[in-house]
Amino acid sequence: MEADTQDKRDAAGEAARPIIRRLPEAAVNRIAAGEVIERPAAAVKELRENALDAGAQRIVITIAEGGRALIRVEDDGCGLSREELPLALERHATSKLAAGADHSLDLLDIRSFGFRGEALPSIAAVSRFTLTARARGAAEAWRIKVSAGRPGETEPAARPTGATVEARDLFYATPARLNFLKSERAEAQAVVETVKRLAMAAPAVAFELRDGEGAEARRLFRAPGPESRLERLGRVLGRDFAENALAIEAEREGLTLEGYAGLPTLHRRTTAAQHLIVNGRPVRDKALVGSVRAAYADLTPSGRHAMVALYLTLDPTRVDVNVHPAKTEVRFREEGTVRGLVIGALRHALAEAGCRPDTALGRGAAHALGEVGALGATGRGAAPAFEAFRAPAAGAYRPPSRAIPAPFSQGDWNAPSAATPGGHGTDALIEHASAAGDAAPPDHAAMALPLGAARAQLHSTYIIAQTADGAVIIDQHAAHERLVYERLKATLRAQMEGGGAPAQELLIP
Repeated sequence: MEADTQDKRDAAGEAARPIIRRLPEAAVNRIAAGEVIERPAAAVKELRENALDAGAQRIVITIAEGGRALIRVEDDGCGLSREELPLALERHATSKLAAGADHSLDLLDIRSFGFRGEALPSIAAVSRFTLTARARGAAEAWRIKVSAGRPGETEPAARPTGATVEARDLFYATPARLNFLKSERAEAQAVVETVKRLAMAAPAVAFELRDGEGAEARRLFRAPGPESRLERLGRVLGRDFAENALAIEAEREGLTLEGYAGLPTLHRRTTAAQHLIVNGRPVRDKALVGSVRAAYADLTPSGRHAMVALYLTLDPTRVDVNVHPAKTEVRFREEGTVRGLVIGALRHALAEAGCRPDTALGRGAAHALGEVGALGATGRGAAPAFEAFRAPAAGAYRPPSRAIPAPFSQGDWNAPSAATPGGHGTDALIEHASAAGDAAPPDHAAMALPLGAARAQLHSTYIIAQTADGAVIIDQHAAHERLVYERLKATLRAQMEGGGAPAQELLIP
């Protein structure tokens, strides 16, 4: 009886023990697709990178229903031969890793976009997939079709040199993933942003993105190539950025940083307008984003983020691009050196720019003043608000008795350093604005200052200053805060250079 009971226990334990099994190829590809192809934009990114690695000079992308119904990428690169078509659809088959003398692959020396060998089989595993290609110098093109991961036979086709990758009915083989996609419009916008990021990384390549097929197709984005880097950035980030971008160029310990940074007054609510390209690869690196935030910390309002497009070039062995399945994150070997380079280069460029507003602010102010003037001219509104901005007649200038609040007239403060953005010129303006009541109009020397010469005051809050070619409106309270802050920094800097700031030990730690 006891023996029978023990046999039953052994049988139950054997049934409960997990058994290791090899997954079928189709299941393996679908698992990889879940890691690499999260949404249509991810598929577009992988196919575009393959086209760039093939040396394409023109890439045309077509989507339908946000990428769910259709994703087609056409390029004029080197193409594929008939023998390479089925091999390209196998997992971990790639032409983008160089083999050494001992036939080993160096995974730390990555000089291409795609290298995992997972993108094409992963996309083919969850869609109705077609790959058509013609190798450079070949007499004809070839096509291979895949349905839910099962490839067919290669067959002759017609196309010029290059490749066309078409994925229809994305995720039809894994319908559960469709429930996690956003609306058609949101997915299409994600594709647009993905295309724009890579267009900035490759200004020598022409890009075109279309939505729909046939006569109903509409263009979502187009960037003719080749273009200069600033022209491409202006096309992607807008005219305001191109007109108000500061050139960045710095080098340190074998790292080269180039690109453009927007003026401090040109900022956005999110970091979406901060683009970082490492060795030609657009990435989202938290350390680099933090470096940009630190460089602009004293110049942008809280909760606002500057617009930048930075291109970092370094030896591939000093950066690991194999830390994320979608290759959107990187890890630097010398993270501190990279951070110091970014912060130093940005601060130097901003200091050289000085107190310079962006053109978007000027256009907005001119539009607002034009509206006020129109209201006064047509009789629909009162004109005094507009009249307050007019300069007084010659010889009739009289500063108001309450021109400047008390904080501005206390003491003879030292002016901030001329290299400090937003600081130089403010003292001279305040001193002039708080001058005696019968003072003469400001001379040309005062108007040549960055913030000009004070002419009037509005609501005991704003100073209206005249420059050589325009006008400046200064918030007195903000200017006072800035002066105190800059002087505090200058005092601390002088103390540190002179042996350190005075300190006192606490009685209780």
